[in-house]
Amino acid sequence: MSVPAPSRAARSSSPVQGPPPRGTSSAVVLVTGFVLLSLNTRVAFGQLGPLAPVAGFGTGTVTLLGLLPPLCMGAFAPLASLVRRRFGQERGLFAASVVLLAGAVVRMLGLPGLFVGTVIVSMATAVVNVLIPVFVRSRFAHRRVGVMMGVYALSMGAGSALVAALMVPVWQATGHSWETAMGLAVIGVAPQLRGSAGPARKTQQPTEARRAEARERERAGGVLRTPLAWSLAAFFGFQTLLFYTTLAWLPAILVDAGVSGATAGSMQSLFIVGVAVGGFTVPVLAAARSDQRPHIVAVILICAAGYTGLLTAPASVPAVWALVLGTGLGGGQALAGVLYVKRGKDHDHVAALSAVAQTGGYLLAATGPATASLLHTVTGAWAVPLVTAVAVLALSLLASLHAGHDWQAATR
Repeated sequence: MSVPAPSRAARSSSPVQGPPPRGTSSAVVLVTGFVLLSLNTRVAFGQLGPLAPVAGFGTGTVTLLGLLPPLCMGAFAPLASLVRRRFGQERGLFAASVVLLAGAVVRMLGLPGLFVGTVIVSMATAVVNVLIPVFVRSRFAHRRVGVMMGVYALSMGAGSALVAALMVPVWQATGHSWETAMGLAVIGVAPQLRGSAGPARKTQQPTEARRAEARERERAGGVLRTPLAWSLAAFFGFQTLLFYTTLAWLPAILVDAGVSGATAGSMQSLFIVGVAVGGFTVPVLAAARSDQRPHIVAVILICAAGYTGLLTAPASVPAVWALVLGTGLGGGQALAGVLYVKRGKDHDHVAALSAVAQTGGYLLAATGPATASLLHTVTGAWAVPLVTAVAVLALSLLASLHAGHDWQAATR
């Protein structure tokens, strides 16, 4: 018996409730591809920190290479909407993986290649960042959203940490060739090409594709006029600003407080462990509820506790402060992805919210490390940067709560 096709209005306005049923083998391929993609998304960004001191990179080189990723991820985030309209999220993610691999290869071609390749890698990562929440919403059951966003955050941290740990040994084993060590990212990125695209979807008919493109263009323009988009951008932007700032300056803060250089370096590793723990735990807890405001508050309070500890007693229990900060900031980064999925009415809306929040958020985040450095230079201490971090958290609390609740559902 034939079933009448839904009307155009129904197709365009009703949210997608979940993915179609799939067999076990298909599900295994899908999850495997997702994990591979997540595991390798940040491998190119985990290389510079451990390699810079031994490779002889100058301060200007290190500063610029640290600034390029957030700047480019913010600048190229809107590109993801175009990629999705042209290819769909599955093929878009596969295309981004190819570009990411190409960028990793270019990074091996001397110092100019390192800069150009970093821009290419960051551009591809920007597309992945925006499309992942849409992919999770469309391809996994609603009850699995939190787990999969947690897997994404945990895998990113694990991939970055693994490559970072191998950089110096590879540099030593290859006769002090940083170009060869940078090639480690190619080995890490290549496997994701096997599964990142996921099962292909049926290509849309030309008329349907044009209608979908028109709807997404309208949705992307309209979302900028909503308080929700700005609240999401504020939460992600402030959390990302503090994450990059802490990642850049935590060892220096501890060394200035009297902690040895070796211990400060190990505290950086503990911070990354905390990021992984928070990045997995918070999305799982937050996705299980319809109201994420308690999770936003909890993440901000955890971060505030870590910064307060660094401000008042940095050398007493640095491991505690590193873990607390990592948990809070890692949880905040991952919680943003859950908010895109939860607040989005349909796939187009999720994509638009993700693109807007990440464009503004990463551009804002790029100012963090430099601002903290300037405040430290002017005052001669880390107290003012740390107090400023707490003030940023207070501002984030005021600006972000709107994103934690479905206000339209509450009024229906």
